[in-house]
Amino acid sequence: MRKYRVEAFERLVDAFNALPSIGRKSATRLAYHLVSENSFAGLKLAQAIEDAVATLQKCRRCHALSEDELCGICSDETRDRSKLCIVQSARDIFVIEESGQYDGLYYILSSLEDLDEAHLHEIVEGVEEVIFAFPPGIATDTMILFIEDRLADRNLIFSKIAQGVPTGVELENVDLLSLSRALEDRTRV
Repeated sequence: MRKYRVEAFERLVDAFNALPSIGRKSATRLAYHLVSENSFAGLKLAQAIEDAVATLQKCRRCHALSEDELCGICSDETRDRSKLCIVQSARDIFVIEESGQYDGLYYILSSLEDLDEAHLHEIVEGVEEVIFAFPPGIATDTMILFIEDRLADRNLIFSKIAQGVPTGVELENVDLLSLSRALEDRTRV
């Protein structure tokens, strides 16, 4: 017995299913909604994806998402340039900014393999405090120690966000109150 298949629909389901945290059932529901129930939303989504892929780039300074060479945070002269918060992803910046508890600059470092030491030394010029906003874990503790060692010749204060961010949980999944308290109560490393 042959299965009934509509190739274009299956490709759409597969595309949604390839996204993080979207299973096959959710992918099928999304695809059906956009194709059958709200095709205008589907076209709008397709245009937004095309525009984002074509125009977004990494900020030259911090590596966050940007439409320009420098992101809005790095180009904002009112930000506190004496503080640098090192995070693992651009999503973490969005989450911290939503908390409203931090007014400094950022630097994205997802792993030690991605570290450009010369660029990091350039980024910390004029910085007094480096804040690590990583989820707790052995790998992130290793990254913290490695960065501290590489910046040991600078007169920097090193701190990390306080506990309240559960072990193994990504920052995007932490409630804003816990994240705000963790930023306020950060500890020296």
